[in-house]
Amino acid sequence: MIREMISQDSSSVLEIYKMGIDTHNATFEMELPSWDDWDSNHLKHSRFVFTKNEKVLGWVALSPASSRSAYRGVAEVSIYIDTQTHGKGIGSLLMQKVITSSEEHGIWTLFSSVIPENKATLRLHEKFDFRIIGIRERIAQINRIWRDTIQLERRSNKIGI
Repeated sequence: MIREMISQDSSSVLEIYKMGIDTHNATFEMELPSWDDWDSNHLKHSRFVFTKNEKVLGWVALSPASSRSAYRGVAEVSIYIDTQTHGKGIGSLLMQKVITSSEEHGIWTLFSSVIPENKATLRLHEKFDFRIIGIRERIAQINRIWRDTIQLERRSNKIGI
């Protein structure tokens, strides 16, 4: 079941985010943020969790691309799935939900920055018509090893641009 994220989901959301941190292929973050920091860095709309038997197994949320009004319709996608439940279609369900919600909230461009070794996330974005717009080489380090990111974007065909 997919539902809107609520504050009571905070520990589950952060636990799943920590799983992503631990893979070293989902984010360059090395430390888990506080809920207040996580919350303040994400838009208040288009936050969803996937639950089964009342357990959160994945989440998706958007972050603003910029505080400048010209970019009010551009947001970055964050999507994380419990590592024990990869490959079960949860990511696809969450991605479809966030795309629909983002368009309802006036978002015309979704973008994502994916570490190349994260093949499942790249396939997920491709499935939902994200296109590669560039590669940022040696953009950050994980454990003192330089890593790249693949930049992807998806333009809404429902919001007139």
